[in-house]
Amino acid sequence: MQVREVMTKRPDYCPADASIRQVAERMRKDNSGFEPLVEGDRIVGTVTDRDLTVRALAEGKSPDDKASSIASSQVLYAFEDQDVNEVLRNMQEQHVQRLVVLNNQNDKSLVGIVTLGDIADRCEDDQMAREIANCSKHYH
Repeated sequence: MQVREVMTKRPDYCPADASIRQVAERMRKDNSGFEPLVEGDRIVGTVTDRDLTVRALAEGKSPDDKASSIASSQVLYAFEDQDVNEVLRNMQEQHVQRLVVLNNQNDKSLVGIVTLGDIADRCEDDQMAREIANCSKHYH
């Protein structure tokens, strides 16, 4: 199974100059805990619900401050044609439960997000279930 078969696609993401409030509102609207910040189809950072609650509050940020001020600039990603098992191993090694999905190694355009939940929804066998459980054990 390839990532494109399980990933979540959306028509748009928050712009790089979005405020912390705008990102939080988008997460609420989409029932998501992860938001890429983009310029066109290029990712400039990612914001998690943890970034909003821990980083923003701890640093005394205002809801009107730029979300880029609390975003992670190291963007972890997968490619849409990658095997899901390979992506699960990468998630486990990186201690994450979600990755942005890029179209290919040449263009690297944002095409979606893949989460452990996306993969679990399409889980096909015991080995994959074990990999999903292993990723969940190491979450932080």
